Amino acid sequence: MLDIDLALGLIRVTETAALKAAIYLGRGDKNAADGAAVDGMRKMFDLLPIRGTVVIGEGEMDEAPMLYIGEKLGCGDENSIELDIAVDPLDGTNLIAKGLPGALSVVAVAEKGNLLHAPDMYMEKIAVGPKAKGVVSLDAPLSENIKNVAKALKKDIDEVTVIMLDRERHYHLMEEVRKVGARMKLITDGDIAAAIATGFEDTGVDIMVGIGGAPEGVIAAAALKCLGGDFQGRLYPTNDKEKERCIKMGISDVKKILYIDDIVKGDEVYFAATGVTNGDLLKGVVFYQNETAKTQSVVMRAKTGTVRFINTIHKIY
Repeated sequence: MLDIDLALGLIRVTETAALKAAIYLGRGDKNAADGAAVDGMRKMFDLLPIRGTVVIGEGEMDEAPMLYIGEKLGCGDENSIELDIAVDPLDGTNLIAKGLPGALSVVAVAEKGNLLHAPDMYMEKIAVGPKAKGVVSLDAPLSENIKNVAKALKKDIDEVTVIMLDRERHYHLMEEVRKVGARMKLITDGDIAAAIATGFEDTGVDIMVGIGGAPEGVIAAAALKCLGGDFQGRLYPTNDKEKERCIKMGISDVKKILYIDDIVKGDEVYFAATGVTNGDLLKGVVFYQNETAKTQSVVMRAKTGTVRFINTIHKIY
């Protein structure tokens, strides 16, 4: 059993990372922003009375400073529960560098052995909220998934909104959305935030699809498990070396669908996020006079289904 105080502790972790990264808004230096977020997150984790191991850390794709895989976090003793930790101190490094919306600081936590140790490669993904749970499949055409979601949400197809990364590899998906008559929202970066948005009706986002980072897929799946939503992933190796990494993970069939319970096991799962720049779900960091700042965060727990939004005023020393 995890201590309920962990929820507040995780918020402090993401708040600190967000505050450190937000200083670099629009400065054009994504690595400096990411490095600041990493340092802030690590320092706050080391104050938590847990025994955590990073199983999803900063990816090699960004060529940025890391909270590395296998790193031990927390100041717990031998009586403290052992945890798997998935982190993305700054999801959307390009967004903060360019001063664009949608950057988050995020963390997911589960009991040891319950988070998929996804390698740093691409993953094909689909995500929906609670009302559309069980009606989508990666094996189905996107048009069919859109129709099924529309039916589940009691919406007309032209009221359904699909979100995806604006990438050439998604042009065929974009064409399919337009052909079926659904709405579409394209984003430049940050598909963790996009996946989570499907779990909240107020965002207006109904389905997230496309190919993005596998580590980010694990974090998104943890959030959607807390929300009662649905997530499916399929590893997308692009070369023989990545295929070998899949096999070492025990996934010999790279076309195998990984369901949400394959990616995030059990129900003792926590997810926390703090906005760095304004997004569909969370407002970004705002700096005031007299060395104060405001953050907006969300923390969720799968076991209880609790979702807390937290607005915090910080005194920065």
